[in-house]
Amino acid sequence: MSESLHYVCPHCHTTNRIARDQLGNSPDCGNCHRPLVTGEPVALDGDSFARHTGRSQLPVVVDFWAPWCGPCRMMAPGFAQAAQTLAGQAQLAKLDTEAYPQAAAPFGIRSIPTMVVFKEGKELARISGALPPGDIVRWVQSVI
Repeated sequence: MSESLHYVCPHCHTTNRIARDQLGNSPDCGNCHRPLVTGEPVALDGDSFARHTGRSQLPVVVDFWAPWCGPCRMMAPGFAQAAQTLAGQAQLAKLDTEAYPQAAAPFGIRSIPTMVVFKEGKELARISGALPPGDIVRWVQSVI
């Protein structure tokens, strides 16, 4: 029997219990019945940020960004590409620090883009500055 873990749905933000070995088999959310593993970054707000970073037992990589930030916009396609590569290993998510400053404030984000890896509510690592897709994947894999 496979180890089960909590995985927060990227659509309705409900916490699901799923067998780790089922992550590669396109599992659906028990609440909204949409795919749990999408290979796309999840857009977070204040409430969903707390749910994903606090409840998910799969690492959650949050890109703290803002729409006016040129390096953030340059990194966005690479971040989306990394989300596809890391699907099932980590959930990649984005938090707009301009729209949701109260969610970012406790983490002392001083420059953007900044990526932070969370697991079960704990910060594991962070890195600031725009990275190319391959470097994002390598950095996340080195942390998780």
